[in-house]
Amino acid sequence: MSRAPFWRAVATFLLIATALLLSVTIPPRLGLDLRGGTQLVFEAQDSPTTRADAEATDHALDVLRRRADALGVVDPTLLRSGERRIIVELPGVLDPRQAADVIGRTAQLGFHPVRGVADDAGASGRVLADEAGQRLRLGPVMISGDGVTGAAARSDPQQGPGWFVTVDFRDAGAWRRLTGEAACHSAGDARRRVAIVLDNTIISSPQVDARVPCQAGIAGGSTQITGSFTHRQADDLAVLIKGGALPVPLTLIEQRTVGPTLGAQAIEAGAKAGIAGVLLTALFIALTYRLSGLMAAVALAAYGLISYAALLALGATLTLPGLAGFVLAIGMAVDANVLVFERAREEYGRAPRRGPRAALDRGFANAWSAISDSAVTTLLAAGLLFWLASGPVRGFGVTLAIGVLASLASAMLITRVLTHLLIGRTGTRLPASSGLAARGRVRTWITRRDPRLMAAGRRWLVVAAATVAAATAGLVLHGLNYGVEFTGGRMIEFAAAQPVNIEAARRAVAEAGHAAANVQVSGTVVSVRAGQITAEEVTAVERALDGALGEMTKQRDELIGPSLGDELRRNALIALAVALAAQLLYLAVRFRWTFGAAAVLALVVDACAVLGLFAWLGKPIDGVFLAAMLTIIGYSINDKVVVFDRVRELWRTRRQERFADVVNTAILQTVPRTVNTGLGALFILTALTVFGDGTLRDFAIALIVGILAGTASSALVAGPLAIELERFSRRPPPEPATPRRRRRRGTGAVL
Repeated sequence: MSRAPFWRAVATFLLIATALLLSVTIPPRLGLDLRGGTQLVFEAQDSPTTRADAEATDHALDVLRRRADALGVVDPTLLRSGERRIIVELPGVLDPRQAADVIGRTAQLGFHPVRGVADDAGASGRVLADEAGQRLRLGPVMISGDGVTGAAARSDPQQGPGWFVTVDFRDAGAWRRLTGEAACHSAGDARRRVAIVLDNTIISSPQVDARVPCQAGIAGGSTQITGSFTHRQADDLAVLIKGGALPVPLTLIEQRTVGPTLGAQAIEAGAKAGIAGVLLTALFIALTYRLSGLMAAVALAAYGLISYAALLALGATLTLPGLAGFVLAIGMAVDANVLVFERAREEYGRAPRRGPRAALDRGFANAWSAISDSAVTTLLAAGLLFWLASGPVRGFGVTLAIGVLASLASAMLITRVLTHLLIGRTGTRLPASSGLAARGRVRTWITRRDPRLMAAGRRWLVVAAATVAAATAGLVLHGLNYGVEFTGGRMIEFAAAQPVNIEAARRAVAEAGHAAANVQVSGTVVSVRAGQITAEEVTAVERALDGALGEMTKQRDELIGPSLGDELRRNALIALAVALAAQLLYLAVRFRWTFGAAAVLALVVDACAVLGLFAWLGKPIDGVFLAAMLTIIGYSINDKVVVFDRVRELWRTRRQERFADVVNTAILQTVPRTVNTGLGALFILTALTVFGDGTLRDFAIALIVGILAGTASSALVAGPLAIELERFSRRPPPEPATPRRRRRRGTGAVL
């Protein structure tokens, strides 16, 4: 064994062993859409005295963290996003009202003297309603939230049943002065009370005990708030008081609640789709490429292990789009193997005497250009997702990037080691068993027919123009059904025990006071999309559906503020535009401007085909759809990169031929790779369509249409466009490649 294969084998062993160790020792971190819980996104706002900068947001984050800890949430996640936003994830908290009421109280906490009731002409100060609805006039803040050092819910059997709240103050004198002033008024007088105000709301207004003398106040820097509290009420009040003051106001701009059942169903659907898709893909590649395909199937299993281990090592959160991206990337990983094997088949056909091993070596060398260009273009799309998107879609970008890098390791390292090991032993004696000596059915059919696709190039462009026109008609007549992520508003999803009648569901929602809400039914699932309705109104809708359709289970609850919806929609358009521009720039630098322009225009056709279909069908346009579109761009550009890479290679040696003939030959030579790669991805996506539901199914449908359109446009749109654009190019054909020279060991022969 030479030095290079030996070190490849060692690197393969270390890589797989490390991945296996990480997979066993590090538990996966599941997103809330897979394990259930509530996510809240707050945005800091400027106050009259404080600017909402990163420092103020970090201070607010500390306050929210104390509130989350006091709420008793297991493993809460709180982090700052950008300069002004705070993301709060509360696993297991399925009541958004509880989360928002306790953690989301956003104004400063203050202890105020009560100057009297609102109709007391001698009183002055602002007016707020107490817990019972009585309007009180309040004096200025005498103790802020920073002055509270602790608060807790307590019970004492010696004092009788029930719960009370203890509060500890940093400045005992301030509390003594506040209570001493209140104690100068008679029992029952509103002025004997102290108002605790949070978020411009009186959360408690206890009366100073009758035993406290005037001006003496309560000494010791500690007090008790008593009342007819339940344990939950006392706990909530203690959390609000202990949370302290926020330096700046916070606005809730996004809230997502997902039930654990829905997350479990998503994991089960993703697992089934992954297993079915991988088995079908492995069977297909093994039947197509025999021993080489079998080794590639083993390498795909290693690819899945490496990708999973990388996610764990980076501490990435697995979300629903991320799970779909992980499953999809397995199908995309087939592409590099197929490229190598098809190039190896071509090399074996040219020089069968050299044997399968030499053909395989040349296949790896010749395929590297297309593989690396495809990887770069896909990484561009993944980087844009991470840069411009947020939440689960950003997680999809992370899994996609990891998948691309892992596929390179799988194909160029692991597959290479395994095929060399096996073919080196059996390929020379039994070349047919290697799978590289066969031409393949697709290649044989193409060779026999030799279709002149580019002879009808302008007709194909007319078909592409018609596709864009049909898509535009759908956009004009029906528009896009933007999800709440892009429009703002609230989307609630309920599950029934039996199929639901859509008219009955719409009547129930209308009776709950939301006749303008968009109600959709899919089997036993009812989706309600409305404006900025409150959590109490959501509860009213749920009660109305319960009464009309039987017991309903809330599976999902998403609230997106209008400003965030505008921002997400704007970022989606920017992401798509920047993705296309980045692809054009890369291809123009890597190839020719004509190739780059032709590829990007073909991508526009692909995108229009998917957008038009979703417009005609009324499918939702949301963050997952954005992830699908950027994946389509990355996947489709791979096809075009492979085609133009072959065009450049052939053009160097056929400079005197008509460019249209060169393009036609390049397309025909890459068709076997395109067909085999597309089938590998479609196995995965078909499995997602069969086993998935709702978001997963729409995601798979978008990608199926995008892959089919992208495969067709690579040959029938990008090729003819390049031919037309080259008529305006003055740049000469590429120079012939300088042949590499190396000496065979032990001889003086030059190859």
